[in-house]
Amino acid sequence: MSGTAATSTVAEAARALNAGGLVLMPTETVYGLAADAANPRAVAAVYEAKGRPSFNPLIAHVADLAMARGIARFDARAEALAARFWPGPLTLVLPIADEVAVCDLARAGLDTVAVRAPGHPLAHALIEALGRPVVAPSANRSGRPSPTTFADAVEETGAAAAAALDGGPCAVGLESTVVALLDQPRLLRPGAVTRAEIEAVVGPLDEADDDARRSPGRLARHYAPNAPVRLEAETPNPGEAWLAFGPGGHGPWNLSPSGDLAEAAANLFAFLRAADRTAPAGIAVAPIPHEGLGEAINDRLKRAAGFVG
Repeated sequence: MSGTAATSTVAEAARALNAGGLVLMPTETVYGLAADAANPRAVAAVYEAKGRPSFNPLIAHVADLAMARGIARFDARAEALAARFWPGPLTLVLPIADEVAVCDLARAGLDTVAVRAPGHPLAHALIEALGRPVVAPSANRSGRPSPTTFADAVEETGAAAAAALDGGPCAVGLESTVVALLDQPRLLRPGAVTRAEIEAVVGPLDEADDDARRSPGRLARHYAPNAPVRLEAETPNPGEAWLAFGPGGHGPWNLSPSGDLAEAAANLFAFLRAADRTAPAGIAVAPIPHEGLGEAINDRLKRAAGFVG
């Protein structure tokens, strides 16, 4: 693609994946840089394009629960969560069932696999056309804010893609929730499916602790713009770009003038990127409530600021 905004058909994109190429793929969460999960050379190309550390596992995206059962061992809890939230923004970390279908490099050498069924129709169509799982980490260079529009995905990693699907702006705009079901259910990464929604299905969730390495997006400085990020700011300092939240927030980047957390999540990465393009002295972010979806938003902001280990 050479970084251009050319678009492909699903059939063209599936052929590119089958030949070992990479594809820009929309999901409801963020745009992904997709590769055949079974092809170690293609997975290596994803790492290379993103500059992603090889110990950070990738999520295997599947068309449906039947495909998921072919690569992971499901227990009753996993079945219940998949029935409730798939297709959608929930990733389950489960024992691996097929070490060929999701290669060792994609799993970062672990005996587990992170799997989800995306809700975007183009993502579903592409995986179904290929007939097997794809890995599709966010289509940004590693550590950069995730792309939630086709143009941003092309800008970040389009030069590495053999094909690209334009699915419009991402509806959720925040990476999937990740839950490990290896012993006690553990929340490894908050996301659009909230803790309360998950606990209503499987009971109380433990914190990540030792299982954190099994999840994508757990590096301390992740989703980071070039400018330093200052959190819980009441007002911006001179030279800082301002990410406001709620009524009365001034400036061009109010995550949600009405204080709606779903709107804030959808705008988060796009606004971080837009603010960063102005080359500010820093990016100041207004306080965001921590309940519900706010837990995931604050998690991403802390990683952008380098505060989470």
